[in-house]
Amino acid sequence: MLYRFCGKFLEYCRLADFSNRSIQALEIRLGELRAFARARKLKSIKDIKYLHLVAFTAEFNHPSVHVRKSRVWTLRQFYHFLSLHGYAQNIAKKLPYPKIDKTVPRFLTQDEYNRLICHFSSRATTDLRGHRNLVIILLLGTLGLRTSTLLTLNVTDVDSSCGLIWLQEKGRRTRSLILPQILCEIIEHYLNLLERKQAPLFTTRKGKRISQRTLQNIFRDAADRLNIKKPLHARLFRHTAATHLTRVADIDITQNVLGHSRRANTIKYAHLNPDQYAVYMKRHPYMCDCLNTNHSGRCARKETLCRP
Repeated sequence: MLYRFCGKFLEYCRLADFSNRSIQALEIRLGELRAFARARKLKSIKDIKYLHLVAFTAEFNHPSVHVRKSRVWTLRQFYHFLSLHGYAQNIAKKLPYPKIDKTVPRFLTQDEYNRLICHFSSRATTDLRGHRNLVIILLLGTLGLRTSTLLTLNVTDVDSSCGLIWLQEKGRRTRSLILPQILCEIIEHYLNLLERKQAPLFTTRKGKRISQRTLQNIFRDAADRLNIKKPLHARLFRHTAATHLTRVADIDITQNVLGHSRRANTIKYAHLNPDQYAVYMKRHPYMCDCLNTNHSGRCARKETLCRP
């Protein structure tokens, strides 16, 4: 019976225009819920109580905090559907989301990113795959594209002569961005090698659209060859693009490039520029070169007035 309700719920989500990634996540979590029900010998949806849901979200198969959050979201959506159609009461409405500790975000330094560009540039001679990887690294590191946006790009989404690229963002939003001149030249050369007017922009050797696993293999191979200790992934490049862009541009420009609807989301990506921080500390009125002054304001070692 639980399997039948799960099937109806997923069909309802497709009709409600849930994204493909959301439906995939729901299918995974509902499969875990069915496995939990079999282990506890819960045959009917009415046999599942609130304490069962708490045990499922927090204990079943020792989930991580992100899996627990995904389970709570799935149960809230699922039981809302059940109560909406009169199948069961919404006992998941008060399930608390787990608290996720904030981590210090990472980004690539200019030296690390330059090494990556040089690595992929050396392989982009006449090899189509080498040019493909170079374009991918430049799009991720300069525009901060999301993985889903990058993988859905088609040849028709890029106009290198006008310097424009059209992006399919999450939430089925479409927007355009201006490409830097050097990136336009590299993409135009890549399109000439691709020799296709209507196809995915980034393809495998068999001509199919590349997958997220292919991206992971590209990043892993580059990190091993360049001895980069940070795990390379698309989110790291997104942080890198935001960090280096805020060094030369306003936060509003960074928000437009990243495609955020809220300014607060951009601030999470744009890290404190250490160069600006060092300049500020030198200009701070209570800072001097030696940080060791006497009561008269004179440097105890140099016997000179502290500079503002």
